[in-house]
Amino acid sequence: MKTFATACLAVLLTLPAAALAAPKKGGKPQASRLVPVVLRTEKGDIEIELDEARAPKTVRNFLMYLDAGLYEGGVFHRTVTPDNQPNSPVKIEVIQAGINPARQFEDKGPIPLERTKDTGLKHVDGVLSMARDTPDTATSDFFICLGDQPELDFGGKRNPDGQGFAAFGRVVKGMDVVRAIQQSPRTEQKLTPPIKILKAMRKQPTPKG
Repeated sequence: MKTFATACLAVLLTLPAAALAAPKKGGKPQASRLVPVVLRTEKGDIEIELDEARAPKTVRNFLMYLDAGLYEGGVFHRTVTPDNQPNSPVKIEVIQAGINPARQFEDKGPIPLERTKDTGLKHVDGVLSMARDTPDTATSDFFICLGDQPELDFGGKRNPDGQGFAAFGRVVKGMDVVRAIQQSPRTEQKLTPPIKILKAMRKQPTPKG
């Protein structure tokens, strides 16, 4: 069993960022298959939409952890910037988060990799994607892309296996918070201290009238 720190390091050294590609009908995903979620962090709120229609297995996995309260008390623990990847020929920009460190023992089994060539999702600015080591090893850690990251898509060179990462949602509000987290104090790629997730929940629709 990997330690939390070791797992985070292995995951993010191969980590890509992901984004949503435009769907074929009308330019927008079907609203009924977009799941709104709010991550309330120490730096502010990040509102996201999960694309259940195109990445169903990955979204169900994320919501399993969310609904169990495991992201509450979780942390953004890693930041990847242009200047802190000296050993990586292919540079990316992402921030990575995981479940509450005190509840790591509740991490579930790994899920199948939903490749971008199959989902049609791309690692663009604001996309959420799952951190992993080898294919089919993602569990609960996820990352958010800052800027477009095509090397994280299927066929990209960030991960030597070329399989890319599983994009499954996007930030719809709060990219200023994402950037603030990325620029927070760090030691190499480790955020020091990590940025806490105070609350993680499905967003309730605003009442009309």
